[in-house]
Order: sequence, then structure tokens, then C-alpha cells
Amino acid sequence: MNFTIEKGSLTETKTDLLIVNLFEGVKSPAGATGAVDKLLNDAISNFVIKKEGFNGEYGKMYLLPVLDNPNFTKVLVVGLGKSNEFSLNKLRELSSKIIQKCDSLDNVKTVASLLQGAGVAGFDAFDCAQMIAEGTLIGSYEFDKYKSKKSKNKVEIFKIVEINEEKYKKAEQGMQKGITVAKAVNLTRNLANEPAQYSTPTKLAEVAKSIDGIETTVFDKDEIEKMAMTAFLAVAKGSSQPPKFIHMKYTPANPKKKIAIIGKGLTFDAGGMDLKPPSSMLNMKDDMSAAAAMLGIMSVIAELKPDVEVHAMIAACENMVSGNSYKPGDILTAKNGKTIEVDNTDAEGRITLADAICYAEELQVDEIVDMATLTGACMVALGSVASGILGNNQALIDSIIECSQRADEKMWQMPMFEEYGDSIKSDIADMKNTGSRYGGASVAAIFLKNFTTGKTPWAHIDIAGTAFLEKANNMGIKASVGMGVRTLINYLLK
Repeated sequence: MNFTIEKGSLTETKTDLLIVNLFEGVKSPAGATGAVDKLLNDAISNFVIKKEGFNGEYGKMYLLPVLDNPNFTKVLVVGLGKSNEFSLNKLRELSSKIIQKCDSLDNVKTVASLLQGAGVAGFDAFDCAQMIAEGTLIGSYEFDKYKSKKSKNKVEIFKIVEINEEKYKKAEQGMQKGITVAKAVNLTRNLANEPAQYSTPTKLAEVAKSIDGIETTVFDKDEIEKMAMTAFLAVAKGSSQPPKFIHMKYTPANPKKKIAIIGKGLTFDAGGMDLKPPSSMLNMKDDMSAAAAMLGIMSVIAELKPDVEVHAMIAACENMVSGNSYKPGDILTAKNGKTIEVDNTDAEGRITLADAICYAEELQVDEIVDMATLTGACMVALGSVASGILGNNQALIDSIIECSQRADEKMWQMPMFEEYGDSIKSDIADMKNTGSRYGGASVAAIFLKNFTTGKTPWAHIDIAGTAFLEKANNMGIKASVGMGVRTLINYLLK
């Protein structure tokens, strides 16, 4: 879709469909909606509102056919809900719903919209344009690569129309940021929606190398072994797919700090010797969702130009079953020399992250943030609504949560009490990789904490329940949602 902005009057723009809006309870439209209403001889106020009873309830839409107008043939009246409850996050969400509605209509290839939120709602034009662009482009996404029949009804051109010069200039900049963020989200979704036969460790490495504006180093098996990442390599042993350790680096002119972001990169997880049941294995292509997010973020980092040095890392491999697979009872040695007794081979993500965190610590970064589809326990605790966040630095955790709220990617802090560590104590090694079935998300974070120095602020985000959805969320999105991309972009720019 070509997303653009046009300076001019909404009533004079040429398009197949025109989008206007109403707050709940409004009887006489004002502003741009009021101008369209007058052009249509009060059809919105007299017919849509009075006769049809449209009251502007949030998310409700009314399609009004237009006769004898040379510029457009349809008007979509959209409900914004109660004015005191409307927000930028709701605008992003609503924009996603709108484009999905438009894509379902016949003979709608071009759509024009007023700059929603920048009128009576009073939000800044930059922010409004960003939310509209993000919501529209994320909402219009469809993974149909492997379908022989593609969707026929797809909007080709979407434009925001604004007549005010100052608002137009701000909106133009905001729109570009929204397009960039949506591009990162949708690349993430593409990679995570692909089957494991496509999104292999080698493929992730190829994608990383293809990104302009960053420095990428890919370490192969022999190099990984030389770096003493033997814990990571143990997980990879059972697969015929060679492991890849990917390090991407963005360096601005005068960085204020160095931040490491790490994404779990299990491109397929069969569970290893502790084999998953078939039903649990079906969507394990999504176990690299966090790695896909790292690639999505780094694909646009040079365009966004944060004033921090960013190091993104992925320990990419498969967890499969073969004669070479690591086994329950094995003792692994991580990069920092700590030993791990393998209690369960299906708790492999934390083992790969252990070496990745050690690697990040050696870079002497100022902060480390890792993200992973890590524990079923987090799904039990928080469902598919919120991701869990834990760590060793409250200021870092609070800052990420604030950024997640602006991104509308909900996060909830979970505890890391010392007692959780009791269940991973080992009689023959420094620790076990799993412990009690209770408090599993916290136990996993305690395990990861062993591979930090304790001096570097570190946060861990568990997206097991939020990365890949069986049912559509509030933006009408299912399967991969690109979880964490918007939050971490907000954080890096902050």
C-alpha cells in the first residue's frame, strides 16, 4: 500500500472512499466531518445519526453511499467513542480496524481520511499521523505468500488530508515515523509467520547481513565454539541446521550510551529429548519471534537515528531430536564458566540466552534487555494480554514499561525473590536449567540472572503468551503480532 499525505480540503480530494469520524453522542458534526456533512446536504446528521441511530460508539462504522459526487462514491463514518476516553493508542487500534473494513469492500482502491485526533480531540498532529500510519499499515498486513488465491479487495492508496499548513508539516513527519515503525513490525511478522523450513538460522543471518546502515558479524559453529559458547552449542547439536550467532551493531556519531538487545532465536523447538506433544509443537516456528523482532528493529534503526549505540544479538539454532542431541543429565558450561545440569531439554531458550547475555556483558554495554518466548508459566500467569518483565534494575524496568504503555504492548512486572532460586539448585553443578513448576517465569529469570555480572542494568521480557496469537487481538491481528518492536523502538529513541 502507498501511504501518503495530501495538503488540501477533504471535501475536494479525489478518492473512492472518504473517512470521517464522530465522538459518541454528537448530533451535529463539526470540523472536517461537518464540512463533508454540508457537502452531502446533511446526510450524516439527518440520515446516519438521526434516522439510522449512529451514535459514534467506539469502533462502530457506517458506510454511506454517495450519489452525484465527482470526487468520491462512499463515506465511512467512524465512531471514536467517548471523548474523555479517546487516546493515541485507541487511534492506532481504530486505524487498524478501519483499513480492515476498507479492504473488505468492493471497488475501493483509494482511501482518504481526515487527520483523526488532531481536531476536537486535541492531540499533536505528528503523533496522530504516526498512529494512523502505524495502525493502517499493521492492520492491512496479510501473510498470504503460500496461498494460490490472493485477496482481491485491497486498498492500494491511503492518504491523510490536512488543510492547515502547520498541522500538515507535523503530520508529514509523523507519518514517516509511523511508516518506518510499521515496516519494522511487519518484517518481524513476516519472519515469524514463515515456516521453520524457511526461517532457519542461516536465513536469519542472511537477513541481518542484508540490512543497510549497521555492522553485522555472523559467527559459525567453529567460531562459536572458540568463543566458549558451549551451552548454546549443546542445544544446537541435535539439528542438521548449523547454528549462527548474529551480532548487529548500530553506531551514531555521538552515542550517549551502549545498549544491548537480545532476542531468543529458536527457529524451531521440538523439545529435544524431552519431546513436545504434537499439539504443542505445531506453532513452534514462532519460538524465534524475539529474534525476528531484533531483525525488525535493526532494519529501521539507521532511519530512526537514536543517539545510542545499539548491539542486537541472536543465538539462532533449532532444538531437535537426533543421535547428537544433548540429553537430560548432561552438564553444560556457559561462556562465563558457570555449569548447568540439564534437567529438561525443552527449557533450551534460557540456555542459549545464557551465552548471549555473557557475550553482551563482555561488550561492556550500559544496559542489557533480552526478550524471549520463554515460559509457559508466563502464559498461565498473564495469558495473551500482557508480557512479563523482570530484571535487576527497577529504573530500567520502569522505563521499559512506560515505553510499552505508549506502544500499547502491555507488560507486567513479575517478582524475582531469592527463594525462586532454590528450585534450580543442583547437587553436581552450579545450577539446573529448570526447577519447580510453580513460579516458572520467575525461576527462568533467576536462571538468566546467573549470567549477568550484577553490575549492568538488565531486564528480561517474556513474550511467550503475546508473540503469536490464535485469536485476533484488539487490532484484529492474529498469528505473529511483532511483539516488542514498538516498545523497544520507543525505548531506544527515548
